[in-house]
Amino acid sequence: KDVLVFIIPQCNQISLCQFRCYLLDGISKGAWLNRSSIIFAGDDKWSVDPRVSIVSSVGDKHEYSLQIQKVDVTDDGQYTCSIQSERNPRPKLLNLIVKVPPKIYDISSDITVNEGSNVSLICTATGKPEPTIAWRHITPSARKYDSGEYLNITGITRDQAGDYECSALNDIASPDTKTVKVTVNFPPSIHEMKSHGVGLGRTALLRCEAAAVPSPTFEWYKGEKRGHGIDIKSLTSRSVLTVNNMTEDRYGNYTCVAINKLGTANASVPLIPPNTAPYGSTGSAHVPLACRYLVLALSSFISVY
Repeated sequence: KDVLVFIIPQCNQISLCQFRCYLLDGISKGAWLNRSSIIFAGDDKWSVDPRVSIVSSVGDKHEYSLQIQKVDVTDDGQYTCSIQSERNPRPKLLNLIVKVPPKIYDISSDITVNEGSNVSLICTATGKPEPTIAWRHITPSARKYDSGEYLNITGITRDQAGDYECSALNDIASPDTKTVKVTVNFPPSIHEMKSHGVGLGRTALLRCEAAAVPSPTFEWYKGEKRGHGIDIKSLTSRSVLTVNNMTEDRYGNYTCVAINKLGTANASVPLIPPNTAPYGSTGSAHVPLACRYLVLALSSFISVY
């Protein structure tokens, strides 16, 4: 009686796969079929696929194994090893399961939005088994989001700007990952102003720090007038005003204005002689220039008595 013995394979894509089949009498001829198509009948090859062949162990007339090189997902399916015999054939069936590593084939492009907008990102991947899609925000806290192709953020804030990583995972290989950069525009806000008292003839520095996306441009005003005869150097989020060779008329209140396409912000800081204000005064508090003259007047009054 003809008996067939199988080792049922599970193959990864781009690997070599063998379906082992043994004809224990060594006389009967076998046949291999894929679904309803004949691949081999005995030693005669019916398939035109160059990747398939019959394997027999040296000196072993019993083995009648089918080999497929460079296995592809299209090879997935049912295979049959059958006996060519006058007696009733007893075919044995097996299913080839081709497992494919995850591969992301489509992901949202980098995006720029205004703060408060709703954002929707998409990431799609192939693989077998079907991969699971997961999102995370690449920050020190690495916040993870619910699994799924879509990542929806309602009313996005500036803290949610940055890179978002899509990860496609199944049990075949390491995850495939890609990132989307989300830029969040917001209007300027000035969070620090600094100055220090300086004597006549010296150099005074005033610093203005602002947060904004896109990066702001800066303007400086003394009172109601735009600053003249001063040096202004601005970087991405900082502007430094330099007043060289300090004179009496340059003391007073200076205002920094930060501007981008979404709005403006301003803050003021006094520039006054030494010993009339602490070093590094911050914020937008005004210290009237008249106070300095009041101190001088009181000093003169006391000296008389």
